[in-house]
Amino acid sequence: MPPHLSADRSAAQPPGRGPVEALISQTRRLKGEVDAVRRGTPADTSDPRDRWRRALYELALRRLDDLDEHLAQLRDGPPPVPAPAAPAGTARPPTTASAPRQGALLSRVGSAEWNLLTDEASWSGELYRILDRDPATPPLTLDELPSLVHDEDRPRLTAMVTGCLVDARPIDGEFRLIRPDGSVRTVHMMGEPVLGYDGSTASMWAVLRDVSELRRCRRAVGETRDPLHHRGQHAARPEHRIAVELQEAVLPAWRGSLRLPRRGPRTLDVAARHLPSATGAATGRDWYDALELSDGTTLLSVGGLTGQGVGVASRMAMLLGAMRGMAMSGTDPGPLMACLNRLLDATGQPALGSGLCLRYRPESRSLTWAQAGHPVPLLFRGGTGCALDAPDGVLLGATPAASYGQAEEILEAGDLLLLHTGGLVPGRSGAASVRRLIGLAPQFAESRTAQDCLLAVLREFGDREREDDACVLVARVAP
Repeated sequence: MPPHLSADRSAAQPPGRGPVEALISQTRRLKGEVDAVRRGTPADTSDPRDRWRRALYELALRRLDDLDEHLAQLRDGPPPVPAPAAPAGTARPPTTASAPRQGALLSRVGSAEWNLLTDEASWSGELYRILDRDPATPPLTLDELPSLVHDEDRPRLTAMVTGCLVDARPIDGEFRLIRPDGSVRTVHMMGEPVLGYDGSTASMWAVLRDVSELRRCRRAVGETRDPLHHRGQHAARPEHRIAVELQEAVLPAWRGSLRLPRRGPRTLDVAARHLPSATGAATGRDWYDALELSDGTTLLSVGGLTGQGVGVASRMAMLLGAMRGMAMSGTDPGPLMACLNRLLDATGQPALGSGLCLRYRPESRSLTWAQAGHPVPLLFRGGTGCALDAPDGVLLGATPAASYGQAEEILEAGDLLLLHTGGLVPGRSGAASVRRLIGLAPQFAESRTAQDCLLAVLREFGDREREDDACVLVARVAP
C-alpha cells in the first residue's frame, strides 16, 4: 500500500544543530534586551498602567524562556518514553528525560497519531506525562479520549475531532483535563487529518501542549489591563463576539481540501481559509464560498463589505445566502452580481461591497465569471501566473442601476485559480499584491493539491500583521 499523504503536514526535515543553535542565541539575546527594559519599569507602583506594563514584560520573558527550552529540545531530539510505573514498594529507576523547568509556561508538549485504518494509536512519552498516565498502558483511542476531559469541554473536543475526520478541518482549540489526582490542566490541541491517495481520511495526528501556566499569566495581565478600559470598550465585546459567531456559522464548515464537483469528471480540488485581522476589529465582513450546484456546475466566490460589527456580518450573511440561492436557480455571474447590487441598495443601510462570482462547468472546463470592484482571479498554468482580464463591474451598493459584464475562460487540466480579498497582502497596492502572489507560481507547479497551494500562500502571508481580515481560496482542475 502506498504511503498516505498529509493534508497539511510538511515533508521538510528538522533543521540541523547549526541553525537551531543560531536561533537559541538570538532568543537569549532578545531575552536580555527585554529584561533590561523590564528592569526600568517601576516594580511597586499604584499606577495601573505601570502594573500592566510590568505584567506584560513578565509574560514576554516567560514566553521567551519557553521558546529557549523548546529550541533546545528541538536540538537534542525528542525525550524517551518514560519507564513504566514501578510496583508498589519499589523505587522508580531514574529517567534520562529532563523534567519540565519550574515555572515554564509551555514546556510540556506531547504528540499523538490515531490510525483509522488499523485502529492503532501512538503517543509520545511527553503526552503520557501531560495526562499523568502510566506509560505501560496502551494509548487511548479517539473514543476513549473524552473520558479524561472536563464534562463542560467534552462537546468542544468531540466537535473538533468530528470536524477533522469528516470535513478534513484542522484542529486548533483548548479543553480542560481532569488528571487522576483530581487536578485540572488546560491543554491546547492542534492537529490535522492525514489523507490517503483517494482523498479519504486515513489517520489523524495532533500536538498537545499544557498551557495551564500561560492561561494563568494571561489572566493576570487581563486583571491589570481591565482598569484601563472604558465602559464603552467593555460593551463592544459582546457585539464583536456575535459578529465572529455569525461569520463562522455562515462560512463553509470545511477548512481543508474539498473536491468539487463530486459526481462528475474533471474535478475541482478546492481549499480556502479566512485570516482574521491583527485586532479583530473588522471581523465579520469577508467571505469565501464553494458550492456544487444541482446541474453539476460549481459556484466559487469571495468578497467583502465595508464597516464592521454585527450589522455588517448580518448583511454579509444575507448576500451570501442570496448568491447561493440565485446560483442554484441557474443565474449566471453577471446578472447575479446585478441582483446582489440591488439587494444591498434595498437594505436601507448604506454599505459598499466588492466580490467575485465564478461558475465552473466541468464538461467543457469553461469558467464564467463577473466582478464587482474586486481583485481579479489569478490563473496559474505551467509554472507561470497571470491576472485574468476583468469584465465591467463597479462596487456593490455604489449605484442601484449598475450592470455587470461577464468573462469566460477555458481551463486546462492542472490549472490553478487563486481568489482573494484585499486584506491578504497588507500595505501593498493592487499591482504589487498581484506580483507577490504570481511569484508563488513555481511553488504551485510543484504542489499536488489545492491544500498544498493554500499552505504556500499562508506561509508567505498568513502570519503578517493586517488591519483587515482576509479570505483566500484556491481551486485546482484535476489532471
